[in-house]
Amino acid sequence: MKYFTFRNCLALLTLAVGLVNASCNSVITLREQRVSTKIQIDSTIADDPAYVRLYAPYKDRLEAEMNRVVGRTNVALTKPANAPETLLGNFFADALLAEGRKLYPDAAFSFGTKGGLRIELQPGDITVGHLFELMPFENELVILELRGKSISELAQFIASTGGQPVAGMRMRIADSGATDILIGNTPLDTARTYTLVTYDYLANGGDNSRGLNDPVNRINLGKKVRDALIDYVSRLAQEGKHINPKLDGRIIQAR
Repeated sequence: MKYFTFRNCLALLTLAVGLVNASCNSVITLREQRVSTKIQIDSTIADDPAYVRLYAPYKDRLEAEMNRVVGRTNVALTKPANAPETLLGNFFADALLAEGRKLYPDAAFSFGTKGGLRIELQPGDITVGHLFELMPFENELVILELRGKSISELAQFIASTGGQPVAGMRMRIADSGATDILIGNTPLDTARTYTLVTYDYLANGGDNSRGLNDPVNRINLGKKVRDALIDYVSRLAQEGKHINPKLDGRIIQAR
């Protein structure tokens, strides 16, 4: 922005945009016209060697960590859309419950959603990068103490959506409703309080989940779900075990 002061009684300033009459001691402001240029960002742009040298060490370290093998799966971890129970969902819920119990031993069951699991895993090595792709969000583990009535509402949500990942819980789906609900090996008692492992996104109402909005108590465990998955797979590998979930009937669709 440029400023010009004219001390003449009258001045006639001719600009590209027209004629401006200026009085004594007036200040005229000239505004620069800015021209924008669209630049296409694609593979035709040559790398800048200076920037490449700057980020290359960090890129190499990141790739090395993402390619680090933490375990192995014997089976394809898939999540067919129309299946009430899936191998990927069972693996995920089992990991949530196992890692949640390390921080809160009284946890009874776990719950997640199929929509939050972003990729399927093929048989073979599992890398850190695979688990980042599976759970790319910054979600953290949460403990919810829930009344039996709330768990019944959660079970109805699971049934109405055709089944979701759970561990420590069993149920049947009949006419889009939940029946024969077990926590552990015991029928659900609506007068009792149970402890659930899930993550903050769902606890805050994400994925339109129901039954989690009125807990007796909530404890944020301060651990990323992704880190819990990495720890779970790594621990099994250290014990000489591979990921090998089964379809065990924890959610059954009545015919």
